Amino acid sequence: MRYGILGTTQAYSGDGRAAALGGARLRALLAALALHPGRVRTAEALIDAVWDDEPPADAAGALQALVGRLRRAIGHAAVASAAGGYRLCAGPEDVDLHRFQQLAEEGTCPPARSPSGCADWRRRASSA
Repeated sequence: MRYGILGTTQAYSGDGRAAALGGARLRALLAALALHPGRVRTAEALIDAVWDDEPPADAAGALQALVGRLRRAIGHAAVASAAGGYRLCAGPEDVDLHRFQQLAEEGTCPPARSPSGCADWRRRASSA
């Protein structure tokens, strides 16, 4: 899977098809996990990312349900349970933000003011 968090949060299969992600909370959960691919995010951090200052009464249960929905959307193996939280089973190379940062560090990122350059880096960030 490849993950896009620059713009609308999305997950793409190996053949480029977008996963059917639901509403804003599911996308917020995926974005929170994709910001730190391969690293455990605590349940508390994920609850804060998804519900901000208004978590539901049973925030832990709501998070578990949301993780279940995300697993059904992108594959059960994509999100692993870990002590105290969850992690996205991906590397930085699978997330467009991290690919963009890599391209920028390599000096191969085009100027931000160029519309065609922006389209080019987005294509390269999501395809490498």
